[in-house]
Amino acid sequence: QVQLVESGGGLVQAGGSLRLSCAASGRTFSSYAMGWFRQAPGKEREFVATISWSGGITYYADSVKGRFTISRDNAKNTVYLQMNSLKPEDTAVYYCAATRGHTTIAAVRYDYWGQGTQVTVSS
Repeated sequence: QVQLVESGGGLVQAGGSLRLSCAASGRTFSSYAMGWFRQAPGKEREFVATISWSGGITYYADSVKGRFTISRDNAKNTVYLQMNSLKPEDTAVYYCAATRGHTTIAAVRYDYWGQGTQVTVSS
């Protein structure tokens, strides 16, 4: 099994930046594709970004493309989400997830999930 723990969330004003981290433990981290999802109050969980096991393939939701960057450091067993130009609409709980399959935007394909970290963007 894989355990995932997110950190780095907090309160930031619109236009600001945050970097989220997801620390993994358990089975070989580098063999998993990773993803970030978010869920705002009263809304369904939505895809944000994903990265392949090698780091060579990334995909982003249209709503964050150009503002967010996903990356990973397999030596540190950590995946990151750099969030720039934050908007109030980005306010949500952000979740890190791992899949034994290929890079995917589908939440149902992810096998392991972190507990989430709150990101709040003020207007």
